[in-house]
Amino acid sequence: MSPALIRLLHLVSPTLPVGAYTYSQGLEWAVETGTIKNEAGALNWISDCLQFGLARFEAVYLAHMLAAWEHKDMKRLAELDAEFVASRESAELRAETLQMGYSLARLLTDLGCFTAPTQAGFNQPSFPLAWSCAAAAWSVPAHDAIGGYLWAWAENQVMAAVKAIPLGQTAGQRMLLALGERIPQFATAAACCPLDATANFLPAFSIASSRHETQYTRLFRS
Repeated sequence: MSPALIRLLHLVSPTLPVGAYTYSQGLEWAVETGTIKNEAGALNWISDCLQFGLARFEAVYLAHMLAAWEHKDMKRLAELDAEFVASRESAELRAETLQMGYSLARLLTDLGCFTAPTQAGFNQPSFPLAWSCAAAAWSVPAHDAIGGYLWAWAENQVMAAVKAIPLGQTAGQRMLLALGERIPQFATAAACCPLDATANFLPAFSIASSRHETQYTRLFRS
């Protein structure tokens, strides 16, 4: 097992203290309204968001950020970060990426392993920017890093579904098996996708996130 793989496991671990487990990205609202009622519905929702949102947009930006860190292109990183933050469709999604980015950047600074995003001039980085900084500094291969990032998101969504519907742990593991089979192809496509070919059109996801901001009772952060 390579040191880079160990560091990737570190980055995708649910114990990474960035607060990812506190967010459902609108999934909780979809459960509240009955759009998601069971395991099959949760798997369809998460699969669509993974394929048409994360893999075709966020993962592509992550790939370009990884390349920019490798070339120490701070100007390009600033452009990518600003574009990604501007792409967040709701106040909830924007707050999430900035909070998680800040938490990870602070953690990396405290660990002192390498130059963290804030030390490179990014005072309020998005989560993909901070995450790509760590992956690049730890020499995680781009394809593996992208796959790991997608896996961490899928795992968090599945755990949110397990809590919100609720579902049993075995149902959660079945969903993770199904989602995991698709992640390698998504990572391969994202690694070579130009930015002008990205797509992020998920209206139901955007509506769910914005409605979750005012949901009366909720388990997850808004």
